[in-house]
Amino acid sequence: MHRDAQSLVSVIIPIYNVEKFLDQCLESVLGQTYRNIEVLCINDGSTDSSPEIIRRFAAKDPRVRMIDKENGGYGMACNRGLSEARGEWISIIEPDDWIDAGMYGDMLTFAASFEETIDIVKCPWTDIVDWNNPKKQNAVRCTLDGLYPTSTAPAPLTAMPRLIEMHPSIWSAIYRRAFLEKKGIKFIEYPGSGWADNPFLVEAFCQTDAIVYFDKPYYNYRCDLLGSTWNHKTEDLVARPFDRWMTMTKIMQRIGVTDRGVWEAHYMRGFNYIRGAITDDGFKHPVVQKKIREVFAMMDDDLVVSMVSLNKGRKKFYFAMQDKPCPKVKFTGERMSYLVDEGKHMLHLYGVYGLLLRVFRRIRRIGFTEVDVAQKRY
Repeated sequence: MHRDAQSLVSVIIPIYNVEKFLDQCLESVLGQTYRNIEVLCINDGSTDSSPEIIRRFAAKDPRVRMIDKENGGYGMACNRGLSEARGEWISIIEPDDWIDAGMYGDMLTFAASFEETIDIVKCPWTDIVDWNNPKKQNAVRCTLDGLYPTSTAPAPLTAMPRLIEMHPSIWSAIYRRAFLEKKGIKFIEYPGSGWADNPFLVEAFCQTDAIVYFDKPYYNYRCDLLGSTWNHKTEDLVARPFDRWMTMTKIMQRIGVTDRGVWEAHYMRGFNYIRGAITDDGFKHPVVQKKIREVFAMMDDDLVVSMVSLNKGRKKFYFAMQDKPCPKVKFTGERMSYLVDEGKHMLHLYGVYGLLLRVFRRIRRIGFTEVDVAQKRY
């Protein structure tokens, strides 16, 4: 719709004790070249100076609205923002990140370039690593960057299924509010941060035929610091990635997702969450082992075997964890084509040196991740 280029954007920022980063975040939002925005700062019971920072910005710029509430978690704060929003478009920004000045103007202009009504505009983002050390801080292209070409027509997720394979990154997109309301899409209100972005991702992306992808990053995402997610203190935290994947699976089943490519992308997310959990808490952790089995029990054996994106070691691990015999896994032309395409993409992202470094790291751990499946190591 051509009026999208002038539409009001409701920017929802759920805020809890982020005084260290909030100035940068709000300055980047209010510094947008596109001015027709409202900034909904949802103060989720902060106990630091975050409320004072919000008030200072609100006093200077009438586009800022401060909404106070008792602490209820990320999902509840985002839902409050959705209920307060007046804009045609919704943007969700995490308060420890920042955005480039052209983000909303460019995304809305892109949406307006189509005759059809667009429900979601999706972009890649930039990973900010080692952000706690000014000498080491580095901006890295995310794995979505360059994976798909910029859209020439709106399409369903089936045309770009790997949008749900990568980091949930719900913040590097804008959503038509009427679409979210029509489909009843809201956040599950988990306590704390809760990984509430995971269910929202599939709720939104699996329920529209009008997604457009704009292959330019605007969002700067502070990644978890190395070691910051290791050795979780509670069983709930250990189980969280598994539980969110299973919730996403149930949502996709409820919505009626049947496309093979979409399910493959979702399965890859499951395998990647498993790898992450083993890295964070160790394969021998009883919750990790229990949850791996629960996740695998929700997968289809035939689909796992046929996935060209899944290597032989992971397939063997899948069957070993369920005490099932593994069918013979053949190296096919499709698998070769996938690996070639992935190699080209990694070269695009990291260059020759970066690609060789990642291959070297992969070879060093291949004995642990792929060969030693008989001992159920991953």
